[in-house]
Amino acid sequence: MNGEPRKISVVLSAGLLLVLLTLLLAYLLTGLESRARRSQPLPVIGPVNDFALTNQSGSASSLADLRGHAWIADIIFTRCSGPCLKMSRQMKELQDALPTASKTRLVTLTTDPEFDTPPVLAKYAARFDADTNRWMFLTGTKKEIGALAAGGLKLSAVEVKPAERQSENDLFIHSTIFVVVDKQARLRGVFETSGEGVDWQAGKQKILAAVKQLEREP
Repeated sequence: MNGEPRKISVVLSAGLLLVLLTLLLAYLLTGLESRARRSQPLPVIGPVNDFALTNQSGSASSLADLRGHAWIADIIFTRCSGPCLKMSRQMKELQDALPTASKTRLVTLTTDPEFDTPPVLAKYAARFDADTNRWMFLTGTKKEIGALAAGGLKLSAVEVKPAERQSENDLFIHSTIFVVVDKQARLRGVFETSGEGVDWQAGKQKILAAVKQLEREP
């Protein structure tokens, strides 16, 4: 009479073992796929041309200052009544999340250079506890900024017509993306920071993973 329960027990144990092995295999395959995705090189979108702008300390800044570094860039203006403060807080999060030994740089362009002079940008940088050894704020002429923003970084900014402004600081409509550039000054990634369906925390991890990958490249 004991044979039948023992047979059922053996069958159940075998079934449970099979389920556990299936789950383990699925876990390992998922891990392999995830590692494969992370190891895939980021696409080369296009080159970033040289520029001659001025940073928040009033010093000249050019592409030579960023050669050999991966960098993250965005475009804002300090009088912005829209998404700029949020974007700068997000850039601050990236600054704080980067390892101390990381050589990645952060670059913020202004689309309002007539107002955003170096002293204004320096005050704005201090507002976000920016490490200006790592995070630079750049201004210049509209033509110079436009050439870098739209030409190489694919960041856009359009001035709002006076009759269409909803407030005195509703001056520009501009990109709310972050872009990443490699050590050879090539645009390698574009990341949304806000908007419907955008998960910033997930996006932040993708940006950090992207620059970590770029830091490993020659």
